[in-house]
Amino acid sequence: MINKQVITAAYLLCVFPLMGIAQRPSKKLEGKPNVIFIYADDIGYGDVSCNGAKTIQTPNVDYLAQQGVRFTNMHSSAATCTPSRYALFTGEYAWRKKGTGIAPGDAGSIIRPERFTLADVFQLSGYQTAVVGKWHLGLGEKTGTQNWNGFITPGPSDLGFDYSYIIPATGDRVPCVFLENQRVVGLDHNDPISVNYETNFKGEPTGKENPELLKMFPSHGHNMSIVNGISRIGFMKGGKSALWKDEEIAFVLADKATRFIERNHFKPFFLYLATHDAHVPRVPNPRFVGKSGMGPRGDAILEFDWTVGEVIKTVQRLGIEKNTIIILTSDNGPVVDDGYKDMAVELLGNHKPSANFRGGKSSSFEAGTRVPGILCWPGSVRPGISDKLLCQVDMMSTFASFLKVNLPAGSAPDSENQLSTWLNKGGNGRKQLVLQNGYNNLSIEDGHWKFIASGPGETYSSFTNTETGNSNQDQLYDLTMDIREQQNLASKYPHLVERFKRRLSHIKN
Repeated sequence: MINKQVITAAYLLCVFPLMGIAQRPSKKLEGKPNVIFIYADDIGYGDVSCNGAKTIQTPNVDYLAQQGVRFTNMHSSAATCTPSRYALFTGEYAWRKKGTGIAPGDAGSIIRPERFTLADVFQLSGYQTAVVGKWHLGLGEKTGTQNWNGFITPGPSDLGFDYSYIIPATGDRVPCVFLENQRVVGLDHNDPISVNYETNFKGEPTGKENPELLKMFPSHGHNMSIVNGISRIGFMKGGKSALWKDEEIAFVLADKATRFIERNHFKPFFLYLATHDAHVPRVPNPRFVGKSGMGPRGDAILEFDWTVGEVIKTVQRLGIEKNTIIILTSDNGPVVDDGYKDMAVELLGNHKPSANFRGGKSSSFEAGTRVPGILCWPGSVRPGISDKLLCQVDMMSTFASFLKVNLPAGSAPDSENQLSTWLNKGGNGRKQLVLQNGYNNLSIEDGHWKFIASGPGETYSSFTNTETGNSNQDQLYDLTMDIREQQNLASKYPHLVERFKRRLSHIKN
């Protein structure tokens, strides 16, 4: 097991022997750009106008695309949120580790403190590091044992972050509170928080039993504890003074992110800003309500674009735009109906969240993992469009190379250094990529062919109206000719099927 503390101390003593471990050497850091990683939630490839959306406009996302590189073959490593985030931070495919599926709100820390992470890469390089927004990687030692009324550890500070202001899991899961540096914000200790994912607390209303208390109604599931007139997954009592107001979440997160930038703009910083807007429950701020013509989901996309704009304006106002890399992508593909009756399906119109790709969130088909991808670094990275195969799992090795950090042995086993491709300097991208759907079935693609291994599970989710890609038959698609994955060529090219099976078996073992 990697001893992260020993590695950090040894590195600092080696590189800065006269300065001491606690000091951050300013001269050494000259020329190192700030890095802002904006991680959208449930926003699909077709949800942004720079990727062809016509019925909705995202001018701030478009600005980054115009000033930077827009990647048309960018993938999250999984088609759901927790495994994508796990892979992003560890450089390891989530399917290699048990317990990395969609985490409940009271999950224990999925990434253990001894694990070397993407944030550690930056922290080791002298950066101030922060996470603001959706976490969904678990907190505390063990599921269901957190003391929500005190300091919760392990947490972000154990994984390389100097500052954190987070949603513990997601907006549709309790506890519905923010944590700042691993303590609940605004908590009245005379009204302590209790959380349970099995049994409700006596006298506490639920969406199932008390629908008269709801302002938003579930379409499936999401019928447990009620917070802000919305029933959630899981049961919670107490903490009334700390409960968030859904309409204010985006504004709170944007404020915390821009304040961190302001405090640290004179030294290198790494900010991981994980927005929540398009994830259910979609309750955009009144400023955006009705503006998209597509209901809460469309309004939430406009709200997300506003957040991107707040980051851009802050960087420009502080005069650090040319010394700041902004990366924007999403944790998985889109979903329209994901548990609440918010008219997202009825008001979708001609909008195609998945663009022309098949599937969506949780799916093995392209729309499950092919997501928006942009890198903007004005004056240093040539603007353009890249169709190279890329994946978020490579961020760790890529930035380790960029910052000249030697990764500890055993860390980031699936992460590749794709620095030249990310910086639009002629790289070739990945030769192959393994992807995971919401049912833990795997696929592999190489930019030309895509092989989806046979696996269990429903072929179509009636809850989300999404094709899952699950099948008891192997599937093979020629992405150069059939980007919509309509023609299964497995029977026509059995030798390719066998080749991909061997590749997948080799990677798995």
